[in-house]
Amino acid sequence: MNIKQAKQEITNTLKAYLTRDELGNYLIPSIRQRPVLLMGPPGIGKTQIMEQIAAETGVGLVAYTITHHTRQSAVGLPFIEKRTYGGQEFSVTEYTMSEILSSVYQMMERTGIREGILFLDEINCVSETLAPMMLQFLQCKTFGNQKLPEGWLIVAAGNPPEYNKSVRDFDVVTLDRVKRIDVEEDFAVWKEYARARGLHGAIISYLDIRKENFYRIETTVDGLQFATARGWEDLSEMIYAYEKLGLRVDRQVIGQYIQLPAVARDFAGYLELYYKYQKTYHVDDILRGDWPGITVLELRAAPFDEKFSVMGLMLSRLTEAARNTRRQDTLTEALHTALTEFREKLPDAEAEPLLGQLVWQRREKLKRAAEAGQLQKEARDLAQREINALEDYQRRLREEGVSGDDAMDRVRAWFREEVDRRAELGKTCGDQMDNAFRFLEETFGQGQELVIFVTEITAGQDTSWFVENFGCDAYFRHNRELLFDDTRRRIREEIAAARADETKEDGDHA
Repeated sequence: MNIKQAKQEITNTLKAYLTRDELGNYLIPSIRQRPVLLMGPPGIGKTQIMEQIAAETGVGLVAYTITHHTRQSAVGLPFIEKRTYGGQEFSVTEYTMSEILSSVYQMMERTGIREGILFLDEINCVSETLAPMMLQFLQCKTFGNQKLPEGWLIVAAGNPPEYNKSVRDFDVVTLDRVKRIDVEEDFAVWKEYARARGLHGAIISYLDIRKENFYRIETTVDGLQFATARGWEDLSEMIYAYEKLGLRVDRQVIGQYIQLPAVARDFAGYLELYYKYQKTYHVDDILRGDWPGITVLELRAAPFDEKFSVMGLMLSRLTEAARNTRRQDTLTEALHTALTEFREKLPDAEAEPLLGQLVWQRREKLKRAAEAGQLQKEARDLAQREINALEDYQRRLREEGVSGDDAMDRVRAWFREEVDRRAELGKTCGDQMDNAFRFLEETFGQGQELVIFVTEITAGQDTSWFVENFGCDAYFRHNRELLFDDTRRRIREEIAAARADETKEDGDHA
């Protein structure tokens, strides 16, 4: 299955394990709650889905790369304890608590979250001395005489032997006690994730054209060479950073992340063209609604890859504008909730300390989410922006010496600035989307390029959110036409199939 299906399967498993009966006991006894063994190629997102599951279900997450551990850190250190048996005293060897189990208990104490996921990466690459202990842990959920708390799902991830020479095979006894999920790379699923995470448009549009370069691992005379999903995502971060610094990403930089020279070389050439098309076709001018006729003629006559790249540039800009609008919308909603609470408590409290209390509450919530492993980048950024806004309101009240009902009026006015900012971002994005459609209609008419463009907007998390919440007449018009064409094509296919069946029946009767 692909990584998206694996995420859903693990989520369902977690929910099943945490379901209780009418007496409050776990419906599936702890001894029958098999650990999940997630096997798949490196760099396809096994760790990321654990973070997503924890954030979406509200459970805790403790993650370890098990190859970093020795037998002593995983099991604990031995010490001598005195015990009396039958009136005689004996020296007995016991063990301190496992560092791994201790981390689970510490997280529970810090956050108050009693249920969660213990994620052990590279499980089949443990050292020879640690391997028996890890197999025991998967089978019995214990290190020595210490047990993982109830309500915790073990997810162990590993790579198949063809990707890692140091892996160990599990015996039948162990495999018969785990819930095994095999996961494979899937570009379509990764592309959905990449758009949601805002990966660089050049990478997304390149891999749309060169899907075969998304995930490749080859053994050559020069050793192992590879391009992975993780590599593309990390490269995206570096491209953004280089662009911000005004630096050029060349083949050497790309090769540090995409460690398959042929692919790195090919993408380096594409990236140069990507930047060239951005200037040649004046993409920013197009989205502002200003393009010369020559641009239309040049793109109409261009090869398909070039057309696709230019549309990729436009989609990247639209996605960024839609994402900014969505994030501002989310911030506005969060601030509205906070200020509703502020207004309700204001009659019984001073304005500035009350805002300080709201800030403290949100900082504590942010801290707990981080400690529980539930905090993803976008949620963290939203929380920080909300805190910054509330702190700004508090500072301005203090500087202006405003209190009482006047404080609410002032805060309401400052909040209106955020609302206006949302409206401004929405209008900008809407204008850009309208201009993009007008340009493409003028350039391609009702050609396949418009079909691709509408499909990409529909598939994009941010662009589809924008259309749903702010609308876009051109999108709705083309989408209806596509739906009509699909229906008409399906009816024709059904008629053709029915006629073929009739012909077959007539032949059988003859």
